[in-house]
Amino acid sequence: MGSSNLRGAVLALTGFAIYSLHDAIIKALGAHYHPVQIVFFSVLLGFPLILLMLIRQREVGSLRPVRPGWTALRMGAIMIHLLCVFYAFATIPITQVYALIFAMPLLITALSVPILGEHVGPRRWAAVVVGLLGVLIVLRPFGATDLTLGHLSALVGALSGSLVAVVMRKIGQEERSVVMLLYPMLGNVFAMGLLLPLVYQPMPILHFGALALVSVGALVAMSFMIAAYRAGEAVVVAPMQYSQMLWAVVLGYVFFAEVPDTGTALGSAVIVASGLIVLLREGKPDVSRTQPALTATDRPGIAPDPALLSDEDPSV
Repeated sequence: MGSSNLRGAVLALTGFAIYSLHDAIIKALGAHYHPVQIVFFSVLLGFPLILLMLIRQREVGSLRPVRPGWTALRMGAIMIHLLCVFYAFATIPITQVYALIFAMPLLITALSVPILGEHVGPRRWAAVVVGLLGVLIVLRPFGATDLTLGHLSALVGALSGSLVAVVMRKIGQEERSVVMLLYPMLGNVFAMGLLLPLVYQPMPILHFGALALVSVGALVAMSFMIAAYRAGEAVVVAPMQYSQMLWAVVLGYVFFAEVPDTGTALGSAVIVASGLIVLLREGKPDVSRTQPALTATDRPGIAPDPALLSDEDPSV
């Protein structure tokens, strides 16, 4: 591995470690507050940080979307994604949430066919099928474990996050980054703000500070991811996401007394192996024209997506 790829891998590992701490805070807050409230304040508190980032950009143009339909679809998918993932963290073990979210590269590959017109060969389709079998191993839907709304939420979160990633690859070259960043944030604040009176619970200053950490942590983690994609090849950087499973085991055990069972461990291994096959196959230039799974495997919504900003001027 060259020095630039090594630097990219280290930066990505750091970013995903911060993301794991960010997720642990969300899980802790989820024991007290509805996901609507957590999403609303985490996005609202992220506005000043994102605006500072946008002020430094040199782009000139309108804030009106070039592709309003696709922009609206992406915005709605991000809202669903955040609500579902935050709810899943609050209700099921972190390792199970990660195992199901790790199916995103597989789902992105499948969605890239109808949306991007991508050609997917038999090897990648085989990896997708095996990965989905891994999801079944985690869920064990035939009576071996109780399936909950949290499991369904994690699956919907993975699917909606995959849709966000593929749509971003479809319109990312046409839309300004400020449009791609601000519209989902405005949509989340508006929609969650309408729902907030129905679920609002007063928050002590400590919990409000924890929400501020969620916002800052998301931005810091994504800054590391942007730097990682600039430093190293996507085929090296993207698989670092799977390091989060190690963090999930540690954080789940230390803070929430969670111990992964055999089914979760086995299913996670199958999903990770399948995801790695997809990522490595897409890293070959003659396999994928758009490489949707390589540059958009992380959860979107609060902070900029690495695929959106990784090709920007490094001084931005």
